[in-house]
Amino acid sequence: MRDWSGKRYWLIGASEGLGRSLAHQMSRTGVDLVLSARSEDRLQELVADLPGKASYVPIDIADRGSVEAAAKEVGEIDGVVFLAGVYWPIAATEWDAEKVEAMFDINLTGAVRVLGQVVPRFVEKGEGHIVLTGSLSGYRGLPGAIGYSASKAGLFSLAESLHGDLRGTDIHVQIINPGFIRTRLTDKNDFKMPAILEPDEAGRVFFEKMNGGSFASHFPWAFGMIFKLSQLMPAWMYFPLFFKKGD
Repeated sequence: MRDWSGKRYWLIGASEGLGRSLAHQMSRTGVDLVLSARSEDRLQELVADLPGKASYVPIDIADRGSVEAAAKEVGEIDGVVFLAGVYWPIAATEWDAEKVEAMFDINLTGAVRVLGQVVPRFVEKGEGHIVLTGSLSGYRGLPGAIGYSASKAGLFSLAESLHGDLRGTDIHVQIINPGFIRTRLTDKNDFKMPAILEPDEAGRVFFEKMNGGSFASHFPWAFGMIFKLSQLMPAWMYFPLFFKKGD
C-alpha cells in the first residue's frame, strides 16, 4: 500500500468516466489533486464536488504549447496519472484517416507530450510515480480497432521502456489495462461488451491497482486473461478465432 496522504498528483483526462471516478477515489485518501482536461466547466464542477483539496488546469494534449504551459502551472507533483484518450470503432475496410490519426495523437503522442514535461523533473529529484492507462486491446490487434489497439500497444511499449530505464530508482512506473467501461466512448460500440464495468467500479479497481507494486496489471481479471493468453497463440490460430473473414 502506498501512503497517499499529502501527496500531490496530476490527473490528465479527469473530467469524464474513469478519470472522474478515480479523482473521487484519490481525493477521499487525502491526495492533493490537480485535474486537467479540455473542458474547464467540467473540471470546475468536479473540483467543487470532491471531498479533498483539488485544483484544475485546462489542457489540450494535442498541443505541445498547451502541455508545456499546463505543466509549468501545475508545478511540483509527486505523481502523474495519464487517463486521456479518444476512441472510434474503425475497421481497415472503413479507414477514416482523421479519426485514426487522432487516436494516435491523443492516446500515444499525447502521453509522450505529458511525459516529456514530467519525467525529467522526476529524474532530477530522484522520485515520482507514473501511471499510464492502457487497454486490454493493446495486447494484440483486434477487429474494428484500427488506431485504438495500435495506439494502446504503443503506450504499453513506452511504459516498458520507462519501467526498464527507471528500475532501481524511486520513480515507479505502472500501466493499468482496463477492459470495457461504460462511458461516452464505449457508447459508440454496436456490439455486446463482455464484463463491462460502470465507471465507479472501474475507478475503485484502478485505484487498487495503483496501490499495488505491479508494473503491469489488468482488469477484469478473468476477461483480461483471454487477451493475455492470446499473445501466446500463433498467427494461424489467433486470426481465425478473433477475426471473421473480411475483417
